[in-house]
Amino acid sequence: MSDLFENVELRNVQALYLAVRSLFRDAGLAEADLDARVLTAEALGIEPRNLVLEYDREISTEVLAVITRYAEERLAGKPVGRILGKREFWGLEFSLSQATLEPRPDTETLVEATLAFCQANGGFDKPWVFADIGTGTGAIAIALLSELPNAICVAVDISEEALETARQNAANNGFESRFIPVRGSYLDALNGTFDFVVSNPPYIRSAVIEGLSHEVKQHDPMLALDGGDDGLTAYKELIGNAKRVLKRNSGLLMEIGFDQAEELSTLARELVELEVRCEHDLAGQPRVIVVVFP
Repeated sequence: MSDLFENVELRNVQALYLAVRSLFRDAGLAEADLDARVLTAEALGIEPRNLVLEYDREISTEVLAVITRYAEERLAGKPVGRILGKREFWGLEFSLSQATLEPRPDTETLVEATLAFCQANGGFDKPWVFADIGTGTGAIAIALLSELPNAICVAVDISEEALETARQNAANNGFESRFIPVRGSYLDALNGTFDFVVSNPPYIRSAVIEGLSHEVKQHDPMLALDGGDDGLTAYKELIGNAKRVLKRNSGLLMEIGFDQAEELSTLARELVELEVRCEHDLAGQPRVIVVVFP
């Protein structure tokens, strides 16, 4: 057994949680309290929101062994989602694999912007047919399917492993019948026309990759991060070819980097002679661009 807690009296769940939190705070983890709560709760087999209700519970040897392993992995730089092999997004649970990014809270802005587009163009009950390019875990597509009861999504990814992860996530969340995984590159994989296309493409400039945090570089697939020399490779492909697969009065909605809104506005004018609308995340940063194809 690790000596991680050898100088701590672990009388109960509360003492265990506080000990883990202290370790994480001392290590300077950005979300020390949340990480400690989530990992402690997982070791106990309960929901994080119920942790306080279990404070007086005694700690078993088995639980201590599990939380020790979790804490060691987190202190070594492994993200919580990778430790647990799953991540919550839009109130749904998604399994992860080596071929997928962890769905992040900022990406919920893309879901919100897409739902606003749907509400303004026929409502949630319309039989939407849409595509999710670079689906990864399927989080964006499945979140939208959870809100659009008659929608069907064609989910595209170049990675077979990512597609299998997404398919399993769709099944686990009850949307497999409306989720169609297709292997391919960007829009080349699509036939037919769609009401809208969503994507969280790779948008980090190649030269910046090396400066990313250890957690990102070691645990996220580079294929899903590297956006080329200018970070715009995927956007050029998507904006330039979207008209081929979109119906009239349709939309292309994409997550963007915080500093890319102006460049992408210029790119859309050059490629398709259209203006873009930008949506911001909760921190006030540009997060999503919407290109409406009349």
